[in-house]
Amino acid sequence: MVVSLFIRGILIGLVASIPLGPVGVLCIQRTLSRNQRSGFVSGLGAASADMIFASIAFFSLSFVLSFIRDNMTVIKVVGGMCVMLVGVSIFMSNPVVQIRRNRAGRSNLWQDFISLFFITLANPAFILIFIALFATFGFSEQALGMGRGMVMIGGLFCGGATWWLVLTSVVGLLRGRFRPRHLLWINRITGTAIVVLGAATVLLMFVNTPVDGLLH
Repeated sequence: MVVSLFIRGILIGLVASIPLGPVGVLCIQRTLSRNQRSGFVSGLGAASADMIFASIAFFSLSFVLSFIRDNMTVIKVVGGMCVMLVGVSIFMSNPVVQIRRNRAGRSNLWQDFISLFFITLANPAFILIFIALFATFGFSEQALGMGRGMVMIGGLFCGGATWWLVLTSVVGLLRGRFRPRHLLWINRITGTAIVVLGAATVLLMFVNTPVDGLLH
């Protein structure tokens, strides 16, 4: 039973992580411009934030959901602006400088982790995704209890981590084919895409998110 819960948690983590939004685009960009470790550690930051969202959804932490409901507009605006700033930074970055830093061993993996952790955490709408997935799999705190629920959420983190490992490993295999001028265009395209996604989040801030339905 515990193994089954863990495996189903892995499946939920995979389903939640596979769609490529700003986080996925950023992990790919870091893998190409830096190295596979940078992209993977960035993905682990996103998976850690997802685990927090999943815990909030599973354990029905009403006080957190209430805070999100009351401040959803502000959270969306701040999150969207942070994503836009990251996009602008990527657009303006020089791949040659990053390559030199990589060769000098000055890549900051902790910074990679933290940045993606907070970018993901700035989009609490992901809680809705986990509530829907838990409902699909028939998971609830009442049915599983805290102990088995934590096992499932641990599997969820492993599922997300597995996806980021696979994605960055595949992209890393292609990394050697790109020259600095290619990376420059990748930065331009990636930065533009991330800015657009962040701007869309801000522009859609007035769309009502049914957080009320999450509260018990």
